[in-house]
Amino acid sequence: MKKSHGTNVVIFAFVLLPASKVKAQVPQDSSMIKKEYSNLEEALKEPEKVYRLNLSNQNLKLPSDSTWAKFENLEYLNLKNDHLKTIPAGLSYLKKLKVLDLSGNDFKLLPQSLSKLENLEEIYLNDEKNIELDKSLLVLKDLPNLRILHLEKDNLKSIPKSLLYFNNLEQLYLNNNRFKKVPIEVQGLKNLKYMDLHGNKFRLDHQNIHINGFGPKIRF
Repeated sequence: MKKSHGTNVVIFAFVLLPASKVKAQVPQDSSMIKKEYSNLEEALKEPEKVYRLNLSNQNLKLPSDSTWAKFENLEYLNLKNDHLKTIPAGLSYLKKLKVLDLSGNDFKLLPQSLSKLENLEEIYLNDEKNIELDKSLLVLKDLPNLRILHLEKDNLKSIPKSLLYFNNLEQLYLNNNRFKKVPIEVQGLKNLKYMDLHGNKFRLDHQNIHINGFGPKIRF
């Protein structure tokens, strides 16, 4: 406050920040989070408001790697049955992604960049005809929050060796493969609580049992 000729004068100071320094806050509205977009063009109009994106069964041309960075709040992405011969490395920009479905595609390897998806909790790698599964799983093995892994209908007869590095895994889905016996190698997965083996070639008369000394609950 400054006095001048007997009049009180209040002086305000404003600091103007460049637009690049101001980040818009997207409200966590429950209806926005639950809304699922299935059209990429529509989703790109306001990508910061997209939490769920389902592009399955569209056989579309995916955007450039840098475009994925616009989906800064995306938590769920479904690219199932899109005949992808490669998985976009740009998915690594999806820092908030929790669930990723890549089932039923034509790729051989997951890009190393997916090892940056630190918030990923669940991934679907079902019905992969060409995947080099052992190498691809190495990309995911150190993700700190990955708890659920789907390897259904992958023509598996045995456990990929790299799977044994998934120390945080809690649920493992191996249904509709070609296992003839319980893969006891997974005993090394200390946090595993549930394993689904239904649709394999077991001859058992009961379901949802515990095998003595095995650990996780198993569905046959």
